[in-house]
Amino acid sequence: MQPAAVSPRLRAVLDLMVASAREEAGHHEYDGQVQDLSDDGVRRGLAALGGERLPDSHDDAHLTAHEVGRRIEFAELAFHRSNPLWHMTNLEVTCYDRAYAPESDRALARRRHLAAWPAAVDVAVTTLDRVPAPVARSLVEGVRGLAAEIPADLPETAPALAAHQRLVQHIEHLASTGSPEAAIGEGALARLMGGVEALTVDLGDLAVRADKEQARLAELLADSCARIRPGAPVAEVVADLLADHPSAEGVIAEAKELTAEVIAFTAERGLVSHLDGECVVGISPESRRWATAMLSWAAPGEPDTPTRYDITPPEPAWPKAEQDEWLSMFNRTSMPAITVHEVAPGHFAHSRALRHARGEVRRSLFGGAFVEGWAHYTEEMMLEEGFRADDPRYAAGVALEALCRVTRLACAIGLHTGAMDVAEATRRFQSHAHLSEAVARSEAQRGTFDPGYGMYTWGKWEILRTREQAQLAWGGAFTVRRFHDALLTLGSPPLGLLGTAVERG
Repeated sequence: MQPAAVSPRLRAVLDLMVASAREEAGHHEYDGQVQDLSDDGVRRGLAALGGERLPDSHDDAHLTAHEVGRRIEFAELAFHRSNPLWHMTNLEVTCYDRAYAPESDRALARRRHLAAWPAAVDVAVTTLDRVPAPVARSLVEGVRGLAAEIPADLPETAPALAAHQRLVQHIEHLASTGSPEAAIGEGALARLMGGVEALTVDLGDLAVRADKEQARLAELLADSCARIRPGAPVAEVVADLLADHPSAEGVIAEAKELTAEVIAFTAERGLVSHLDGECVVGISPESRRWATAMLSWAAPGEPDTPTRYDITPPEPAWPKAEQDEWLSMFNRTSMPAITVHEVAPGHFAHSRALRHARGEVRRSLFGGAFVEGWAHYTEEMMLEEGFRADDPRYAAGVALEALCRVTRLACAIGLHTGAMDVAEATRRFQSHAHLSEAVARSEAQRGTFDPGYGMYTWGKWEILRTREQAQLAWGGAFTVRRFHDALLTLGSPPLGLLGTAVERG
């Protein structure tokens, strides 16, 4: 595809985030391309950052925050050398599955992308020299899964698979020989979290707030359980709730029913302005099965196509006990809140608003803490709006999901300041978030390669703080719909810039 008409300053940022620019923002001029993640390639990319100020002060600050974020990720923390996830997303070809363009164009792009695998893997094997063993162990299955979606009958397949095997062997080697220390350090974590969000982060304050939030959510869960089964211990009620889940074959069908329900409620209550389009529920591609559920939306820069709400059921080869543990994540108490988060008024509804956002920056650069914070905020907001008001299981599900999210924040801080290891984080997910051992271990392992995965709770807090500001500033003119529209008009802004919604809303 022809390059999209964007300013040189934005282009420099997009060139340092090729995979997400292509898939999340719809910059399909990057179709068939891999990012140069060699030291020289990264150095050239960083040198290109900067340029003229944008006319809109908010958009200029938004773009500046992403420039700061790229410098922290690549220059300061050198994630291209220490985190295989960057190289995995660079190789990913499932992005061509959605029908955003004619099939022939997408098939050609996939072939060009696969043809680039051998050189990209050579870069990965050479560049990934600082990968901690816990990170390599956490991602090795995802690396193996990259090959699962490759068509068998293409001329590019054999060289791509051979290259893939070299990458698998390299990650397996790192899993046994890498440093046992996965922590990036307290200062680095604070800069990583705050830089792209235009904020200064105090990890000690966040840890204290996380403990308070955990206590509040535990009380919400206890109250909900008392309504479900008066007098029974919370742990006993939660165990029964988690055990009530569909079979592996039934997860998708139930997720489809929930998707229709949350979209209908969101539309009926008028909680957001934009809720059009189609959301299709399906099974996650193998390379993305490190996440239990994930949304792949129709991006702002591409023709409108169905959004994918992907679910990761347990592997059929797993022992039944392990399958049941994994399926507990899709219990009928939590799945409504999960679907609110992923679909409406969460990620899917947000994606529809992004298609209406003005300006290249808002339609191209998405702050992760806002993306996840918004979706997490909507879970309890829907409870406030009366969703499933006659069923205390929804409140219990909101509490359980939020307990998992706030535990992620606590564990991200613990893992990357060196206060926790994976085993300790696993136990915290079990005791604080009521997760089974298998799911708790998966959550703890994710923290090793995704140090920012505490952004859900942090983003929710900042949205709630901004909502309070809007209520004070707007007085009787405040409505939830007005506040949501003012926020989403900004696209997916850095958390430090949310005040613009109050000023301009």
